Amino acid sequence: MSSTLDPANLAAVFKAYDVRGTVPDQLDEELARAVGRAFVHVVGESHVVVGHDMRPTSPGMAGAFADGAAEAGADVTMIGLASTDQLYFASGHLGVAGAMFTASHNPAAYNGIKMCRAAAVPLGGDTGLTAVRDLAAAGGGALAAVAGSISSHDVLEAYAAHLLGLAPVEGRRLKVVVDAGNGMAGHTAPAVFGRLGTDRVEVVPLYFELDGSFPNHEANPIDPENLRDLQAAVLAEGADVGLAFDGDADRCFLVDERGALVPPSTLTALIAERELARHPGSTVIHNLITSRAVPELVTELGGVPVRTRVGHSFIKATMAETDAVFGGEHSGHFYFRDFWRADSGMLAALHALAALAEHGGTLSTLLAPYERYRLSGEINSTVQDAPGVVAAIERDWGARPGVGTDHLDGLTVSHEDWTFNVRSSNTEPLLRLNAEGKDEETMARVRDEVLSTIRGTA
Repeated sequence: MSSTLDPANLAAVFKAYDVRGTVPDQLDEELARAVGRAFVHVVGESHVVVGHDMRPTSPGMAGAFADGAAEAGADVTMIGLASTDQLYFASGHLGVAGAMFTASHNPAAYNGIKMCRAAAVPLGGDTGLTAVRDLAAAGGGALAAVAGSISSHDVLEAYAAHLLGLAPVEGRRLKVVVDAGNGMAGHTAPAVFGRLGTDRVEVVPLYFELDGSFPNHEANPIDPENLRDLQAAVLAEGADVGLAFDGDADRCFLVDERGALVPPSTLTALIAERELARHPGSTVIHNLITSRAVPELVTELGGVPVRTRVGHSFIKATMAETDAVFGGEHSGHFYFRDFWRADSGMLAALHALAALAEHGGTLSTLLAPYERYRLSGEINSTVQDAPGVVAAIERDWGARPGVGTDHLDGLTVSHEDWTFNVRSSNTEPLLRLNAEGKDEETMARVRDEVLSTIRGTA
């Protein structure tokens, strides 16, 4: 029987930013132990904090990782059940390296490991993750002369207090429906909102029971199908806002009082305005498929917008280079300088609640000024020759009057009235299209014409 430490398997489960695969054929405790030992050797840290989500296999693999890290000589602090941003908090708060066992929004058969250096500095393929993979293939590296200790420490209340210190919610009382999707927001939301008290926030919970089999719907709020229960509950309860978190609760999506999904670009713009009010003239990061309303607003407010490729490693690296105060991307990830440049869905949610509590009207009224354009959302098409299709699109669109193109990530084509981006998936034969226009008719026209090219030449 082959080992999960076979180089071919390790090459399959080590992704660009984390480790992800099915249990037990691709990931098991043998792999977790070897990765734990290798991680300590690669990052050179003497102390590691380890957390895990609610999947049935997570506690065992987190324990095996801790054993491996201790074998390499590191002291290990186990924080138990945690959201990914709670693990980042522990890494930043304690000043130590970290590992989180979660497969985020993936189905129940999956698990994974997200790792960071001290102060939540990300570990990616070109910043140490590949070295961890290669050392794990050799068993994880040498045993230390003296093994490290393993202890437990609960950071949940400190995490909640820290977030509320960054985004205090004051003003009128709000009624909030929270869909945890049976994921880790069922663990963190009671701690955070419990500190606010029912006099400020009335929480209507959906699927707070921690259950890694996800019996109600996938914990993936980027798929509109998984928001239907939240939308119905917001309308039935007459709530001010709905919050949806993914499985490890590092992403958050909003639904307004009408049951309408709030585009992540809109929330990015709202938070950017709040952070620039606190830190005038600062830099704000946005990826290239975020609405153009974001850089427009940042510029109008005296900030400096900086555009990046899609992917959290690019956002975090650019935040560090520019000392940006905030970064947002279309997938529902929001990054904060005051949170060690890490992403936190709960902190983004608190910013939205704080703004709404201070505002006299509805969420849709509050957000209307930030929704300057109409967005298509991401549309995927299966293609066999993605470079050829992109080249055909550029030939067709690039020579049109008033049009500009760039290749920061795929192909972006811009006009005064509209913009679209097409880029290839890193793992599948897909082309991803995002389009926006000054109105619904313009966006739809551009979207449909580009799709016709993609699907006609695919």
